[in-house]
Amino acid sequence: MFKELKLIRGVIMDKDLIDLSNLKKEEIEELIESAADIKKNPDKYNKAMDQKTLLMIFAKPSLRTRVSFETGMTRMGGHAIYYDISTSPMGKGETISDTAQTVSGYVDIIMARLFAHKDMEELSKYSKVPVINGLTDFNHPCQILSDLLTIREKKGEFNNLKLAYLGDANNNVTHSLLYGCAAAGINISVGCPEEHSPKKEVVEKAKQIATKEVIITHNAEEAAKDADVIYTDSWMSYHIPADEKEARMKVFMPYQVNKELMKHAKPDAVFMNCLPALRGMEQTADVIDGKQSIVFDQAENRMHMQNAIMLKLLK
Repeated sequence: MFKELKLIRGVIMDKDLIDLSNLKKEEIEELIESAADIKKNPDKYNKAMDQKTLLMIFAKPSLRTRVSFETGMTRMGGHAIYYDISTSPMGKGETISDTAQTVSGYVDIIMARLFAHKDMEELSKYSKVPVINGLTDFNHPCQILSDLLTIREKKGEFNNLKLAYLGDANNNVTHSLLYGCAAAGINISVGCPEEHSPKKEVVEKAKQIATKEVIITHNAEEAAKDADVIYTDSWMSYHIPADEKEARMKVFMPYQVNKELMKHAKPDAVFMNCLPALRGMEQTADVIDGKQSIVFDQAENRMHMQNAIMLKLLK
């Protein structure tokens, strides 16, 4: 299934999930069907990972990624190892290639949550077992595949749906949303400050993939107009220094998801945020805690989709 996956730098992967740039619609559908079945029939999969070990490598802090992968592996009868890079020689006293070749002699599959995307590429290149990108500075494929599962649950078919993303768009979530929506056949409209637009090469690739609209606008209301899904993400990602908070709030406040902005979407629109979320910043409390919010459905579905991904990569 993942044999045609490519990184934007052109490296073809035959065993890993590194990004969504070349994922086909039928591949997404297959993963969604698998994840939905795992969610509905957990007992059917309680020995699916028997005697399998997942290594989880973390350079960035995590709540959902660690707990969802570790719990998911346990529920399928497997074992997960948490490995904190801050206590590791990886990339410092030992090259990433040496680490990859060593640990892939011990475990069956690797998930890594790293800062630099080039480090993920190197890990993937030298690992003998499947590697899953749990997040890098460039993209977040597991999150967006899980989001597509959640949208399918709430809205049914993807055809004619519009997703509007608001806020900081030069980030991993927006890049993966552009690829994922384009591949799934969902119209996507990104509303952001011009200086925080998604990478041009990502937008160009998304437009090549897409059978629906891919729009980048600097008008929040225009982005949100008639949307079925309103999506936002943190203005203060892990790599953003705390002393930039006030300046970033001024830049992004026109793109805050609040009740007024939600009025531009369809009446039955749902609200999504991949979490963590700060009320009063990227969205107001009445939106994220309101009846249109499905953020905790998103969070739960991380586990089910990631289980589907692991099963697929391990055949």
